[in-house]
Amino acid sequence: MEFTRVIISGIWVSWLLSVGAAKVKDLPPCNFKAIYNFGDSNSDTGAISAAIFPRQWPNGETFFHKPAGRTSDGRLLIDFIAERLGLPFLSAYLDSIGSSFRHGANFASGGSTIVPQNKTIAESGLSPFALNVQIWQYDQFKSRTIDLFKDNKYSCRNHLPRPKDFPEALYVFDIGQNDIAYGLRTVGDAQILASIPDIISQLAIAVQHLYTQGASTFWIHNTGPIGCLPSTSLSIKNPPPGFLDKHGCVESQNEIAKEFNRQLKNRVIKLRAELPQAAITYVDIYAAKYGLISNSKQQGFVDAQKICCGYHKNGIDVGCGGVLPLPNGTQIIGTACEDPSLYISWDGVHYTEAANRWVANRLLNGSLSDPPIPITHACYRT
Repeated sequence: MEFTRVIISGIWVSWLLSVGAAKVKDLPPCNFKAIYNFGDSNSDTGAISAAIFPRQWPNGETFFHKPAGRTSDGRLLIDFIAERLGLPFLSAYLDSIGSSFRHGANFASGGSTIVPQNKTIAESGLSPFALNVQIWQYDQFKSRTIDLFKDNKYSCRNHLPRPKDFPEALYVFDIGQNDIAYGLRTVGDAQILASIPDIISQLAIAVQHLYTQGASTFWIHNTGPIGCLPSTSLSIKNPPPGFLDKHGCVESQNEIAKEFNRQLKNRVIKLRAELPQAAITYVDIYAAKYGLISNSKQQGFVDAQKICCGYHKNGIDVGCGGVLPLPNGTQIIGTACEDPSLYISWDGVHYTEAANRWVANRLLNGSLSDPPIPITHACYRT
């Protein structure tokens, strides 16, 4: 009799988690106890700052009022995800000081790629913590957590997730931009396009691995309009007709990003068939960001190509928080603008908190997702 009840319960749970997208909002929100995030600087909450070089002031000035491991004046999209789910901000896995991993961990690292590039950070600007390394870190984190929970003498369990929370967590991917960006710096467009299938394949392998480890809910961002980053336009002088679109974005670079996204979406669809117990949401961050950039002034922002933090005048470029000594004994400092909330771009590559909030409000309700369900209900398969 007990066995029968278990089987019936299992069928009920499976049916409950497999519903039509239109009906999902009528169901109770998912009870996510933790978030595990894999990505680059768009979602790094302290990895590079802890492992290689600390983020400098004025990063963090708006929300944290001090540098907080993030490349922005305040919160990132992953922070708004945590807030929407009623969870604390994620601590970086590599940050050992004052961190709590009770509700998940952040493996994202600034400069990370999906495909390892075998270059030092000094040579390429890329992180040594590519996606495969982040997955290894997750495996180690999970294994050590389970072992420590078995040790009755371990006194810091309240800083670690409970082993039963791993399969019920939300697994977020926000990575791929640097694979394209590095390709744009080192090879031609044709070679980048030819490399996309392998890049997508390696991301799919990461998802498949996590699934074999018990993960079942995935929230996967595509890549943003890389051709619209203001840092790109700094090096462009007298562009030929058609090189830039009407919003100042490099057309060819955005076309590469859109091809990456097309292939990623197709692979996500295949993953749903390959991983039948997984709920996998494809999130169109490109549409959200380009929507903001193309309507910046209507949305209350300044021109999208303007940079809030840093010095970029007369052919001199000083990054956000940077200092350039001059021969006359003076120096140029990369300071922040007076009101970051009016800017989309924080430092030419990363977004301000205001822009991140705007994007989050368009993404987390599910209106730009496939299937179109809010993040609070992402555990349901449709």
